[in-house]
Amino acid sequence: MTAPTGLLAGVSVSHRRAGIDDIDRASSRSQSETVRALLDHEGVREAFVLQTCNRAEAYVVADDAGTGREALAPYTRGVPDEAVLELDHEAGLEHLLRVAAGLESLVVGEDQILGQVSAAFEDAREAGGIGPLLEDAVVKALRVGERARTETAINEGVTSLGSAAVALARRSLETELADATALVVGTGEMGTLTARALEGNVDRIVLANRTAETAEHLAGTLETDTEVRGLDALADAAVEADLVVTATSSETPVLDADALDGAGRTLVVDLAQPRDVPTAAGELESVTLHDLDALESVTDETRAQRREAAEAVEAIVETELDRLVTQYKRKRADDVIAAMYEGAEELKTRELDTAIARLEAAEGEFSEDERAVVESLADALVGQLLAPPTRSLRDAAENDDWATINTALQLFGPGLRPDPDQVARFLDGVDEADEDAEDDGTSAEGEPDLPVDLPADTPVEDLPEDVRRRVPASVLERIED
Repeated sequence: MTAPTGLLAGVSVSHRRAGIDDIDRASSRSQSETVRALLDHEGVREAFVLQTCNRAEAYVVADDAGTGREALAPYTRGVPDEAVLELDHEAGLEHLLRVAAGLESLVVGEDQILGQVSAAFEDAREAGGIGPLLEDAVVKALRVGERARTETAINEGVTSLGSAAVALARRSLETELADATALVVGTGEMGTLTARALEGNVDRIVLANRTAETAEHLAGTLETDTEVRGLDALADAAVEADLVVTATSSETPVLDADALDGAGRTLVVDLAQPRDVPTAAGELESVTLHDLDALESVTDETRAQRREAAEAVEAIVETELDRLVTQYKRKRADDVIAAMYEGAEELKTRELDTAIARLEAAEGEFSEDERAVVESLADALVGQLLAPPTRSLRDAAENDDWATINTALQLFGPGLRPDPDQVARFLDGVDEADEDAEDDGTSAEGEPDLPVDLPADTPVEDLPEDVRRRVPASVLERIED
């Protein structure tokens, strides 16, 4: 049995609170490397990291909230506190759903984030970071993202940072966009989206990429007149371009101020993170430089246009979050309750066999009826003893008391296969804590059926004389109590 044990904790550094330098600082290592580093922290069971050009987020599943926060602290070291959004268990689940739905994107409803979440999921899985809790959470997030785009108009119009860059160019270029030559640097996912957004909107496209084959393949799919250049020819290509859009994954700038100086009037939109173009290039009189932060003006308009669709997506997120949380509650409560009964059944069987063996050694073999009576007594005891903790665990689940459920899950050990002695200790503890609790001897609705032939509250004096004579005194005392 696999239960989603642990508590989720997360941190987010995104365009909502932070600039690209802060995002860059948080995502200094790859997603896979960061997942492995988080898993090295004691008490961390699962880890997931999502890093894009406008967000850096990390999530862990730990034994308790404090351990999770401690494990995540190095991820945002050096990032100002006001730029970091800390997420507890339920807030983290909601945030994941919102991210995949496109509600947290710079371009509201953009499609690219779904692929990025999926790729991060695979990175985390390969690094050993995905367990039952994150499996449920990320799969649910991806399904919510798909629903948002098929059931609403959240992704109509400007649907990517590439198309947002084109919209920005349309309003910022001194010449008509339709007459312009556009240079796209980098033909990865972002560069490809940009080239496709430019297709049919500019006179000519120049693709520059480290790998010529990739750029040539993309050029072959575009109807607009397109050429391919190597990165070593960027300076010459920039001279020809009215618009330059950079979107590489380089750790260092690929187009500096010297390359742009003397290129004439040039609009540069840097979509990369880290930056492809140093800020010093924007100080040139002939260069207008926009980075990711500058796209806010375009995305604000998109956000306003999609407000109605976003409200529909918000409703989807709310509904699916309720289902996800309910699913966690049910799994965690039902699994630990099942584990209690499993362990108690083993304990009951062991002690019952021992008691009957001793009685038969002293008094002779039990008849089938006598054995059935004693077994029914044992079943009734198990039902009565487990009723209070069963109610407590279900109440804890209903009231979002994750700590209580998680403690019980840990008590019963990995895989929820308890040792009978664990159950005995647990029952003793509950017996003390709930000595004043009202108990009518019946099990709560939904508890496992127990083969009880005698009423749970059968008084000792009503037991058959031959049975009372054969039942150990310690058992009779517990019945009287």
